[in-house]
Formats: sequence, C-alpha cells, structure tokens
Amino acid sequence: MQRDIENKEDITKLVNEFYSRAVNDETIGHIFKNITGFSFETHIPIMVSFWETLLFGTAGYKGNPMAKHIALNKLIPLEKTHFNQWLALWEKTIHENFAGIHAKDAIAKSKNIARIMQAQIKMNSAQ
Repeated sequence: MQRDIENKEDITKLVNEFYSRAVNDETIGHIFKNITGFSFETHIPIMVSFWETLLFGTAGYKGNPMAKHIALNKLIPLEKTHFNQWLALWEKTIHENFAGIHAKDAIAKSKNIARIMQAQIKMNSAQ
C-alpha cells in the first residue's frame, strides 16, 4: 500500500521524478530545454518549496509563479495541450508513488493552478 505525501523528502522525490519525465516528454520537454537560463539545480528547490508551502502551509516559498509563466508565454506560447500534459504527468507521478489526502490535494491544487494560469495568460495575451 502506498503512503501519503508526508514531508519535504516526499515532495522532493515527487518533484524530481515529475521533472525527469517532463523534460523528456515530447509535448512539453522542449519548453524546459529551450528556456535561456533555465536550470534544474535552481528550479527543483524552488518547486519543492512551492509544493511544501501549498501542501503543508510552510512559509518557505517566495515567488510569483504567475508572472514567471506569463513571461514564459511570451517566449514560448503555452497552450492548453501543454497544461493538459503537465497535469497528466503530474497525476501519473503522484499515483505511481503516493496515495492519501496530500496526494489528492496535490492533484486538486495542480488542476486549479493550471486553470488559473491559463486564464491569466489568455488575459495578458489579449492586452
């Protein structure tokens, strides 16, 4: 039986495994590979902090993911297909490694984030 996402180490495992898949994915991998200055060494700890804050309420994450993705969209247009693939990989990674309330919460929050980001990107692109 799988256990739930319980701590920072679990989030680190989840984030590392997810990004290993994402960077090699034919639908979204090019986004990570074609961003000038993108570094997994920098990005992974930020994403661990982000998800730790979302799932456990820690105050570690300091950033503005919306602004980052709006800026990214100007470099590489982010489409619904990209968000759908991101969600599919995220869910698959969670389901293969975890089960429980935090795992379900990570999936629900990711869907909400994707919905809000797409709306904000669309709104900013129209301006």
